[in-house]
Amino acid sequence: QVQLVESGGGLVQAGGSLRLSCAASGRTFSNYAMGWFRQAPGKEREFVAAISRNGDSTYYADSVKDRFAISRDNAKTTMYLQLNSLKPEDTAVYYCAASASLYYSGAFKVGYPQTRRYNYWGQGTQVTVSS
Repeated sequence: QVQLVESGGGLVQAGGSLRLSCAASGRTFSNYAMGWFRQAPGKEREFVAAISRNGDSTYYADSVKDRFAISRDNAKTTMYLQLNSLKPEDTAVYYCAASASLYYSGAFKVGYPQTRRYNYWGQGTQVTVSS
């Protein structure tokens, strides 16, 4: 299995920035499409951003478009999420996820926001944005 560990969360004021990291181990990192999801108290898990196996394509939820940036470094087997211009509504536990079933670009472009398409999940890291 692939083990995923998130880090970088914390408390930040509105307008501030954070950089989240997701370190992967156990399997060939480049075989997996990757995604970030978040879950706020009382709400369901929602899609935030996704990146293809080789980083050639990315997708973002409308709520974070132009504020967040997803990236990956396959040599370091690590995925990142840069969070800029943070808002209180961004407060949530952020999870990284890996998908083997989204290996192909055709599947990825359709399945990237679907939680059920991701095989492995990290433990989550808390992001709290104060006003």
